[in-house]
Amino acid sequence: MYQRKAIVVNELDNVASALTDLRKGEIIEVKVGNIVYRVRLASDIPFGHKFALKKINRGEHVIKYGEVIGRAVKDIEVGEHVHIHNVESLRARGDLKKSE
Repeated sequence: MYQRKAIVVNELDNVASALTDLRKGEIIEVKVGNIVYRVRLASDIPFGHKFALKKINRGEHVIKYGEVIGRAVKDIEVGEHVHIHNVESLRARGDLKKSE
């Protein structure tokens, strides 16, 4: 029986979420619409955390559930852990309302 290890909810997403603890070097297959991504993980990904399906350049939006959840503060390579060390949140930030 096939055990899905990661999930993508929306075709706009550029990250996938781990459904179990994943290990660096593992190759994870994730289906997004008609596209199947085969991603070699660049780092360990804890359960519930995200990894990049495609390169996300510094300043680009991180998209999960079809919604922008943050902005990359540095380039994020395919298979890299996507979390607070490389993403700036854009939600509930009153300081951004004036500048955006």
